[in-house]
Amino acid sequence: MTRFVLGQNQYGKAENRVVKITRDGDTHHIKDLNVSVALSGDMEEVHRSGSNANVLPTDTTKNTVFAFAKEHGIESAEDLGVKLARHFVDNNEPIHRARIRVEEYSWERIETSKGGARFVGSEEIAHSFVRKGQETRVAQITYDGHGVQVLSGFKDLTVLNSTSSEFFGFLKDKYTTLQEDYDRILATTVSTWWRHNWDGVDSHAPDWDRSYAGVRKHALQAFAETYSYSLQQTLFEMGVRVLNSRDEVDEIRFSMPNKHHFRSDLSPFGIDNEAKDGAVYYAADRPYGLIEATILRDGAEQLIPVDMTNL
Repeated sequence: MTRFVLGQNQYGKAENRVVKITRDGDTHHIKDLNVSVALSGDMEEVHRSGSNANVLPTDTTKNTVFAFAKEHGIESAEDLGVKLARHFVDNNEPIHRARIRVEEYSWERIETSKGGARFVGSEEIAHSFVRKGQETRVAQITYDGHGVQVLSGFKDLTVLNSTSSEFFGFLKDKYTTLQEDYDRILATTVSTWWRHNWDGVDSHAPDWDRSYAGVRKHALQAFAETYSYSLQQTLFEMGVRVLNSRDEVDEIRFSMPNKHHFRSDLSPFGIDNEAKDGAVYYAADRPYGLIEATILRDGAEQLIPVDMTNL
């Protein structure tokens, strides 16, 4: 008789939108998260017979996320994720592994006018916010009862260099039509994950917010300061700068589409359109080149899954 084997499986409650307001007198602070929980363990029987004896309801995982946000607060996406992952595994015997994924949406305060408000106390407004339109911060925490793996990152951060970028000397065949370019726009939307070397055994966790700010700063500085002959070269320099500057990071992976800007052909109108004179470009939406790579410390193991960033 043919026997079928249950492969990798997990379950949980995805995309729990959690907004936590912390009040410090009249000054309010906001944390806006999207939290997804995935659990795995002794789940053979529920798949074969439907017995739910080892199943913690997904509704319970949702309730836990909101309860932890209230009881423990949200110091950072990583901190909340570590607490949740450990709770699910350490307090539920059939559950052997928990993976928590978090997206964090940033807000900044609205600067109010001087004397223009119309209610008492309005001159000290500290509770109005506007959603930041830059990147989305992300985190993934995995705990198996022994060690913690923390991945941090961001996605959808669009950056552009209007010069200091070339692309020439590339491989050509009979289908190649692209012209070499010695002064081009380099634009991309950066998505990245990096792996911390903290494994949860040492009680001293990194300062997650400081670490995030540092990685972001050094990656962007490298993008701005690298004279680029290829997007691959720029990507690699961004990773090297991060690893050189942040001791708590052992591995970083980037996914960077090349947002092509092509010079418009204005020659039919007798108009030169050279970069040195301030060219006019059209921004191509798709298709686009997609450049991806992982940069590691020498001797470090590559552990960030490739499919977390690629198409």
